[in-house]
Amino acid sequence: MSGEVRAEPKTPVPAIEVRNLRVAYGEREILHGVSFEVRAGETMVILGGSGSGKSTLLRTLAGLEQPSSGEIRIRGKDLRTLSPEGWHELRTRMGISFQSGALFGSMTVGENVALPLEEHTHLDESTIDIMVRLKLEQVGLRGYEDYFPAQLSGGMKKRAAVARAMAMDPEILLFDEPSAGLDPIIAAGVDELLLKLKEAFKITIVVVTHELASAFLIADRMILVDKGNIVAVGTPTEMKASTQPRVRQFLDRVPEPEMAQELDYLQVLTGGVVPLRQ
Repeated sequence: MSGEVRAEPKTPVPAIEVRNLRVAYGEREILHGVSFEVRAGETMVILGGSGSGKSTLLRTLAGLEQPSSGEIRIRGKDLRTLSPEGWHELRTRMGISFQSGALFGSMTVGENVALPLEEHTHLDESTIDIMVRLKLEQVGLRGYEDYFPAQLSGGMKKRAAVARAMAMDPEILLFDEPSAGLDPIIAAGVDELLLKLKEAFKITIVVVTHELASAFLIADRMILVDKGNIVAVGTPTEMKASTQPRVRQFLDRVPEPEMAQELDYLQVLTGGVVPLRQ
């Protein structure tokens, strides 16, 4: 029809938006104005070496650290303007699993998983018990409700922590080093679990890790954090093809120059006649 005005297609709201985020501990700034987006339904992996700022970034996304400046929006809501009620609602839509699992040792696995439901809902005890069993079954821990964390292997603790993070059926899951400290076979099982959860529930997942094998298996896109700055963002394929020096150094596991010099010196001390690096 002549003169008909067509509506422009709406751009989907990112699950997470970060703009010029700065975080400091005292006078030491950890994150130096980082910006990125996480799309709804994708798995974003945050890579970086020890001390790069990646865990601080995750904790700030979860509201556990206060930024010095900058903006974080979760599902379009600016965290700076959230009321206490808004924070409560947001926390029911987000789950987080810490590197250590952070299970309460004095509580059974079932009690750990039930805790978010008891804190954030008014469900009766029998309904919570049913939901706990369902969550544990989803992570392969059916029948372990009455075990204590000390009775579980490292991989089982990680799975229990995932079940607790999933208790409220969140839209966003945050994971800090989910496969750290696990042997390769158990770590692969945790990776497969994350892939299955994303496929089954269409969850947005953010994972902090330095484990390259895990990262390239689970990521839709990746961020490389280096000394508090984001130096690269891209798909696994784009990252592998990158010629950016810091990306190549991280992916190729090339030591820092000062470490290479120390290795040369150690070889001389131990009787080597040819330096490790020319």
